[in-house]
Amino acid sequence: MKYLVVEIQTFPEGNTSTPTYAYDNRLSAEAKYHAILSAAAVSKLPRHACVLMTSEGRLLMNQCYTHEVQEQTEE
Repeated sequence: MKYLVVEIQTFPEGNTSTPTYAYDNRLSAEAKYHAILSAAAVSKLPRHACVLMTSEGRLLMNQCYTHEVQEQTEE
């Protein structure tokens, strides 16, 4: 069994990116999960989330940060 860490990045225009990382042991996967969430906590993206699950599809951990995005004004 593998442990999968999926990062979910939602961009201001609504597009998403989902980089996925696979690990053979849970502790390594949890380390990656928390590293992603550390960046997501201060992200400039409107929504930045992470999921840790098994290769069998069992959800182990998940968290999402939602940030207010400042609109850029033209000068």
